[in-house]
Amino acid sequence: MIEIRDLTKRFGDFTAVDHLDLTIETGEFFGLLGPNGAGKTTTISMMSTVLLPSEGEVRIDGQVLDRKASEQKSKLSVITQEYSMRQDMTIDEVMEYQRRLYRLPRDKAREKCDELLEFAGLSEYRKRTVRHLSGGMKRKVMICRALLTEPEILLLDEPTAGMDALSRRQMWNLLRQVNGRNMTIVLTTHYIEEAQALCDRVALINRGALQKLDTPQALIDELGAYAVDETGDAGLKSRFFHDRDEAIAYLSSAGHQASFRATTLEDVFVECAGRKIS
Repeated sequence: MIEIRDLTKRFGDFTAVDHLDLTIETGEFFGLLGPNGAGKTTTISMMSTVLLPSEGEVRIDGQVLDRKASEQKSKLSVITQEYSMRQDMTIDEVMEYQRRLYRLPRDKAREKCDELLEFAGLSEYRKRTVRHLSGGMKRKVMICRALLTEPEILLLDEPTAGMDALSRRQMWNLLRQVNGRNMTIVLTTHYIEEAQALCDRVALINRGALQKLDTPQALIDELGAYAVDETGDAGLKSRFFHDRDEAIAYLSSAGHQASFRATTLEDVFVECAGRKIS
């Protein structure tokens, strides 16, 4: 279990994360959503001890996480937005470097490496250098590298950024399988449909503060499960309804430039962020 209590990070006069409180259950797939500058990456950075909080704390299984807490840190692996691998190394060399860095037993690590590369569909590319991998393959290598240490918690900061639609879906399947092994995953993403498809719960944050916290479906139901989109002089406007018949009745009177659809988590995000962002 991850417990975030009163977590705050200031950079001079600017507050990036503002007294954030969250509890993330063991084995949960948890999403952090918010507009640019909301504090998502800063939160992940404090959860990984890359940044130290100005106030508050992160606890893992009841123990405070800090840079000296080697037992707690060993439970974490982090995948950042940037490709943090040498371009001239092969996949095998990337994995071997990770093994040496964490002083893992050679035989066990190599067996685990074979399993992970097969799991990610990378076995036939293991002699290929990083610079000759696609963006999606690089992301998969970063996940395999992170999983080599057998962490209990995986922190993912925009893991599918820059991927095409097919590569994103392949990554989703990989992450679902990883989470299915009872690994706790914390995800930040700008692809809201990604959070809706993968996450058990999501937290919407803005200007470092928590705005909403619930399952994707509960947040959708709160807004209204049915949407009618209307195109007018002011552009596209969406209205949301809790009752399907009410939505259809409104659609019937709205004219030919209106359409009916199911509400998505992206609608929740836009409505929430749009009211708060100046």
